[in-house]
Amino acid sequence: MIQPSDGHGITISGVSKVYAGPARPAVDDVSLTIAPGEFMTFLGPSGSGKTTLLSMIAGFTTLSAGSIRIDGQDVSRVKPHRRNLGVVFQQYALFPHMSVYRNIAYPLQQRKLPKAEVAARVAEVIELVHLEAFADRLPAQLSGGQQQRVALARAVVYQPRALLMDEPLGALDKKLRDQLQGEIARMHRELGMTFIFVTHDQHEALTLSDRIAVFNEGSIEQVGTPTELYEQPRTLFVAQFLGESNTFTGLDRDGGAVVVRPERVVLHAGGDTVPAGHQRIEATVVEVVYAGNHHRVGLRFPDGVQGSAMVLAGSAAPGAVGDSVVVSWDPRHQAVVADRPLPAGHESPTEAVVRAAADA
Repeated sequence: MIQPSDGHGITISGVSKVYAGPARPAVDDVSLTIAPGEFMTFLGPSGSGKTTLLSMIAGFTTLSAGSIRIDGQDVSRVKPHRRNLGVVFQQYALFPHMSVYRNIAYPLQQRKLPKAEVAARVAEVIELVHLEAFADRLPAQLSGGQQQRVALARAVVYQPRALLMDEPLGALDKKLRDQLQGEIARMHRELGMTFIFVTHDQHEALTLSDRIAVFNEGSIEQVGTPTELYEQPRTLFVAQFLGESNTFTGLDRDGGAVVVRPERVVLHAGGDTVPAGHQRIEATVVEVVYAGNHHRVGLRFPDGVQGSAMVLAGSAAPGAVGDSVVVSWDPRHQAVVADRPLPAGHESPTEAVVRAAADA
């Protein structure tokens, strides 16, 4: 029977992958510790190295340098099938001629488990993914979301040490993606298994993760909880990749860029009083988009840089295209970021301010 697990820790130390031809490594000296039972997401644009690193953890891609350990055991040169890891891809890779039941049972049969144990485990995971009524159907008779649930069930039925997922929801429409995000989160809670999830979708990362590693050009720019990354980005890339942001240069005396999220800024019409102590800057409204519970107001600042504000529907008039407005924000809601990755162990300006306040 599948029992809740404490998970298995994964330690990635100085891992690189170099292919012949490209000027830079696909993965460049990456180190990361994933705690037992953690939901870790690799987030980044295409070509940033996140999928290559996942493939190296799975054993499908060889390392050019470094090591990967699971519970302290070096698996860098261990064959994929001996690492006991579950893997789910965007393409479901189901056997088209096998029923849901037989697809899920296949890895157990390959391991030559007794028939009674196979039947018990398959029944349990079919219930886990809510496919009890579809056990006898072929993949072609299922929706895309149902097929991905079968792939998930097949990947966890043999109790792997961790579950690796490479863009598993990328082929689904938004409604199905949202539903399966909830299912994956529930499975993680119930199984207690270590999950590693690769995506380029910031919403998925923020919704699902205990922590997120943000990848850029083969390296990790920042690792943190969703709240830490959104509220206290260390670099301009992280601030701009993980959600919308207004970016101002010249406001920080040390040369960093000031980043403020759209929901943190306030728009003032001419003559309105800006609260004491708030930062302020003039802007022109260039766009107003109704988004149901809020208006997204596109802004152009004096230096020509574009930005935005979020105005809750019914709270205030969002203004009209061409209006001159004053944008203000509480400095406590801004982040000061570097324009390039910081060396390991170095604080961002925002982290230095937060630490100084805590020590005061």
